[in-house]
Amino acid sequence: MMKEYEVIHEIFNQCPGNHTRDNFIQEMQLEDPEEWLKSKFASEKEFRLEKTVKEDGSLVFDVMTSDIHQRYTFSEI
Repeated sequence: MMKEYEVIHEIFNQCPGNHTRDNFIQEMQLEDPEEWLKSKFASEKEFRLEKTVKEDGSLVFDVMTSDIHQRYTFSEI
């Protein structure tokens, strides 16, 4: 069953001295955010996914690929 999410996508800058991050916000309809992320990064040779469920029910996924740290936060609308 599809659910509607507000998705916050953060890309962390790994360069020393620059701790800014890029933020993107969008709305998506998904059945399973974790499976969507796995398919999105399926072509990556290095891929690590860490999932956290927040008290409010939001799903937070920290994604590491080839030394790039990204975070996706899915909140049901």
